Amino acid sequence: MQKRLLLLLSVLAVFSLPNDASFANDALPDANTPVDVWPGLAPGETEHSVGEKQPPRPNESPPVTRVTGISRPTFTVHQPEHPNGMGVVILPGGGFAKVVPDKEGTEAADWLATLGVTSFVLSYRTSDGGELLPWQEPLQDAQRTLAMVRWRAESWGLQADRIGLLAFSAGGQVGARVLCDQGKLAYDPIDQIDRVSHRPDFAILVYPWNMYDAKQDGLVSGISVPNDAPPTFLVHTDDDRSSSLGAVLFYSGLKKHGIASELHVYGNGGHGYGLRAVKGSQIDSWTDHAAHWIGRLWQN
Repeated sequence: MQKRLLLLLSVLAVFSLPNDASFANDALPDANTPVDVWPGLAPGETEHSVGEKQPPRPNESPPVTRVTGISRPTFTVHQPEHPNGMGVVILPGGGFAKVVPDKEGTEAADWLATLGVTSFVLSYRTSDGGELLPWQEPLQDAQRTLAMVRWRAESWGLQADRIGLLAFSAGGQVGARVLCDQGKLAYDPIDQIDRVSHRPDFAILVYPWNMYDAKQDGLVSGISVPNDAPPTFLVHTDDDRSSSLGAVLFYSGLKKHGIASELHVYGNGGHGYGLRAVKGSQIDSWTDHAAHWIGRLWQN
């Protein structure tokens, strides 16, 4: 009964979304059609911009896209040829001042498609140096997107209890905060979507950025692993300038609560590699381990 009610509400709310985010159940958006996270302006925003692409850096092959000035968060939908009912929201990195939608977004979606997973690459809001801490607006956008994906799970051919999160770098810190928020929204609810749980059923955090507080010798404020955190797969390198101790301590918290998880700390590879190979490192093998881990989660 509850599932039928949620589906009815999702169908009705489709027509209240902005034009470029509206779609019927028989015409779902493709990767070229961004979907708005919020109906109108995002919380606290006075502008409505999808941001500006920065010029590629010299000698970067293949080039990396970086988008700044995002005040209108959107996500793109990437559906595999043979979907298995699993969905994953992807949070790229970018140090909060920008978002990297390809190297840490669509390239990850392409990999997940080989596993039958439908992906949702989120371009969350970037920091404008205002009153909010730089992670707060991305956290709002991530919570809202996860709830929206679960709310529309049936129309996307997904199972509502198999919605995961894949997050890189700054997005990884945001992802960790989502896992630790115990269902508490970082914004005031605005509609039926916000009544749906945004808790991921599993998570993959890849080189989560600046989660270790050296002064306190622990995780940064706001990140404390609760006993209801979902199973989590963590990837880091020993030579990352953003200390792997954050990932280690997060895994320790999961382990203390008996939450089935994995931690992989590679000897080298640096930071910001996404799924790409790094010369002299085996870091690009993390996707093989992650695929095996995802398969074990749902083998029953």
